[in-house]
Amino acid sequence: MEATQQAFPGGAMVPQQRATRGPAPMPVRDPVIDLARFFCLTLVVVGHTMMVSPVLHADGTVTSENTLGNEHWFEPVVWVLQIMPLFFVAGGITGLQSWRRLRARGGSAFDFMQMRLLRLIRPAAVLLAVMFTGLSLALLSGVDPQVIQLLTSGAGMPLWFLAAYLAAQLNLPWLAGLHARAPWLTLAGLISLVVTVDCLRGVLPQLAYLNMVFVWCAVQQLGFIVADTRGPKPGGLALFGLMVACNLLLGLLVLLGLYSGNMLVNLNPPNLTLVLLGISQAAALQLFRPVLSRIASLAWVGRLVGVAGSRSMTVYLWHLPLLGAMSGVLLLTDFPQPAGGSAAWWWGRPLVLMTVIALLLPVVALFGRLENRPTSSGPSPSRPAAAVLLAAVAVFVPAVQAALNGLTLGLLGGGAGCFALAVVLLGRIPARLMSPAERSGGPEPPLPHPPLSANVEP
Repeated sequence: MEATQQAFPGGAMVPQQRATRGPAPMPVRDPVIDLARFFCLTLVVVGHTMMVSPVLHADGTVTSENTLGNEHWFEPVVWVLQIMPLFFVAGGITGLQSWRRLRARGGSAFDFMQMRLLRLIRPAAVLLAVMFTGLSLALLSGVDPQVIQLLTSGAGMPLWFLAAYLAAQLNLPWLAGLHARAPWLTLAGLISLVVTVDCLRGVLPQLAYLNMVFVWCAVQQLGFIVADTRGPKPGGLALFGLMVACNLLLGLLVLLGLYSGNMLVNLNPPNLTLVLLGISQAAALQLFRPVLSRIASLAWVGRLVGVAGSRSMTVYLWHLPLLGAMSGVLLLTDFPQPAGGSAAWWWGRPLVLMTVIALLLPVVALFGRLENRPTSSGPSPSRPAAAVLLAAVAVFVPAVQAALNGLTLGLLGGGAGCFALAVVLLGRIPARLMSPAERSGGPEPPLPHPPLSANVEP
């Protein structure tokens, strides 16, 4: 074994063992990244409870309003709180380290794709199946089709995110190869593709959805750079200057009328504004890392973040459908429905949030384990590349269709079938690709004391 030193975000030097033979060393987790992802998830759940506002009109029609998004004062707020880029930056940091560990164990790009797909689509397949079954029964029992469609659309948001995150993660192995050769040139190339699509979207509007790949791959690439920075680290003043410069450029683009100042509008399909926010947020993550590290070191924070992080995908996938289901049920009752944006509506938001959390707890208890990777009990070969690619196609067809044309009950059922097919095609993870603790079904590695490496990404 030969000892080396490797630099990680924050400037700490971590002793590494470069093995001349045998398995890769057991990785450790970075609680700062865990905390950042927990913050992102919490903000998304809280934000959605402030947005969804179904309305039952006098003529019996049902619509859904984005109450918070329609408030003029919210535009500058969402500029700060649009944290989806930060989630992809964190995914780039953890994904790069995960890919390198897998490759050290002899894994291939298709093994990486298999792991990523299984982690994300197993809980999603169950969600789609449960929603399709429940909504079909509700429709047969006489519930108004408009209410059914309102509840169906509640799964649309998780699906677009799933498609975007998978598009970035499944491209990670070859993007990591480009990063190893020319990190800044690769990032510049991806940003150039983003700008090109933005320039052409006025002529070909559907072309804008290509940026669901280019934008999020570019933001993920920022995570590579954060995780892999060598040499002198930018100081606090440089990081603050980068944040200011990105936001000034973003403000200029908005003032020129090239982009909307509403970051919710810019989210789907995404555009260059999300890349600029990603650069700013990646710099902020590094700038505030010492403070975040102290917060993450608190015992109760570590326990909370650890529990939530191990079931984060289940929480993300289920919170919006549960919120929509609760809202739909209330429409069928005589329960008072205050107008969206009224004082009574705002006073009721904490109660809505607590109810959604209460509904999430049994769901996480029932389905949270689906986020664990299914591992073969004995020696098994890797899945054929054709099976992995076919599984990816089966996942993306309904997800892309939902992003382009909206989610319907029929598409919900078709998506459940496609996701189930993908799970069957992917099978189980070969035991040889797992660490000893993972292979035995043991717990994830404990959070270590600094210095730290990147997260263990399932």
